[in-house]
Amino acid sequence: MKTPRQLKVGVTLFLRGGPQSIWENGIFQNCFFLINLLQASPVVEAAFLVNGGDGKPEDAGDFLTLAPAPVIDMTTARETLDVIIELSAQLNPDWARDFRGRGGRVVGMRVANDYVIDIERMIFNLPNGLLASGTPYDVIWTLPAFEHSCRSYYETLMRAPVRAMQHLWSPVLIERSAELAGGEAFAYRPGRKRWRLAIIEPNICMVKTGHLPMLACDAAYRAQPDAFEVLRVYNTLTLKERADFVALARSLDMVRHGVASFEGRYPLYEVLTREAEAIVSHSWENEQNYVYYEALHGGYPLIHNSRYLGDCGYAYATFDPEAGGLALRQAFAQHDLALDDYRRRARAFLTTLDPVNPVNVEAYGRALTDLFTTP
Repeated sequence: MKTPRQLKVGVTLFLRGGPQSIWENGIFQNCFFLINLLQASPVVEAAFLVNGGDGKPEDAGDFLTLAPAPVIDMTTARETLDVIIELSAQLNPDWARDFRGRGGRVVGMRVANDYVIDIERMIFNLPNGLLASGTPYDVIWTLPAFEHSCRSYYETLMRAPVRAMQHLWSPVLIERSAELAGGEAFAYRPGRKRWRLAIIEPNICMVKTGHLPMLACDAAYRAQPDAFEVLRVYNTLTLKERADFVALARSLDMVRHGVASFEGRYPLYEVLTREAEAIVSHSWENEQNYVYYEALHGGYPLIHNSRYLGDCGYAYATFDPEAGGLALRQAFAQHDLALDDYRRRARAFLTTLDPVNPVNVEAYGRALTDLFTTP
């Protein structure tokens, strides 16, 4: 058995055919930040991205430009790694059994609310989510936000212990992407007399949708219409085809008064630097999100219902749009006046997420070591 200081660790990445974008989903960013941490860990000799898809690295376009580690294939991974962390691409059960038979360890890292996603996809005949494939895991790593809804689900379904790990984030990707886009600096600019509002929930699963933020924005607008210039609700092009969503939208004063629009999908750095001053958000059992961290990093007012942001942003009770509207009005009244303090608190919080924060490096290193020392 190798000593803990000699571990070669791989993180699965799903490369499909053709170009990809780091902003397609948060799990790609998870891979990059986790690799950053592994490279800083004294128990890791080398870290790799492991291609678990059918695409080729050379065809991925700019997707791998910021990749912090080399990409290897599954065959090379089986022959060289000590630990593989299933993250972006799911492992073939036979591959995993063979890998464990050679002395390797298999970690399943879950960074989405799989319980809700799986139920929705089974009930509504949607594409597969997390498959009960029989892959043998030594441990499941997940985030604190999913312990309540997913811990027991993972333990029973996958027959493996579950360990909550710190969520990881760094501004390197958002800053680099904004730079490559040639846009304005990713930073809130005070002084506007009327705010432009953005709702950017993906609307593909019930854990993150724009319905409640729309009501919150309208509640604030009804109380203080001169404060808000426009509301843009992103990721709604398919929803606009549904009669029930249209009825909800048409019930809002912001829609009837022509100050709301419904848009497609755009990167956050484009939305915040060009089209909005504030983000109004809502999540259900999904309260650790990169969008939150990105907005806080830029000093943008974030109206949210997360329990995991400390004293950052402007919080409201989870399912109360009136409280959300009040939090938005509070943000409008005080954000410019308290901007320096807002940024200070955001910096202090975001430091706790840094992949190279010694506390995080030590915690993940200990979890890796435990794979070889815990029965």
